[in-house]
Amino acid sequence: MDDLDSRIIDLLQRDGRATQLELSRAVGLSQPAVAERIRKLEERGVITGYSAKVDAARLGKDITAFIGVGIEHPKYFEGFAQKVLAMPEVLEAHRVAGQDSYVLKVRTTNTKTLDALLVQTLRLIDGVTRTHSTIVLSSIKEETYVAPPLKGDRL
Repeated sequence: MDDLDSRIIDLLQRDGRATQLELSRAVGLSQPAVAERIRKLEERGVITGYSAKVDAARLGKDITAFIGVGIEHPKYFEGFAQKVLAMPEVLEAHRVAGQDSYVLKVRTTNTKTLDALLVQTLRLIDGVTRTHSTIVLSSIKEETYVAPPLKGDRL
């Protein structure tokens, strides 16, 4: 990956709707050359997809929470992961080191639906020993942007 790839990644993250022609003008390459670079970045898994950023509250998801989940034994990790992948309320799921086995970022409609997610879903999954929740009161930064490497950075 060179500086042109990094610039293309930077531009696409800032404006996922940018056309290949706009990208080609910004990086000084032809449109076919930009298309080929994007294709290669996708094939290598550097670019994993495209999406729109939305305001969750305007979609009726007023509660954001982080949930720490304790799992009694690693033999339950795969089953837990499969269940979590099917939960639309879970936006992020990370297996972590420390007190928790997993940390989940969830968005729900209200505290009642958060309670239902905890009591009727998460705590009933085999191996789950405990959960603890932190409810977000306000957010000062939520980003998906990842700075691409620049000349001299190591991958």
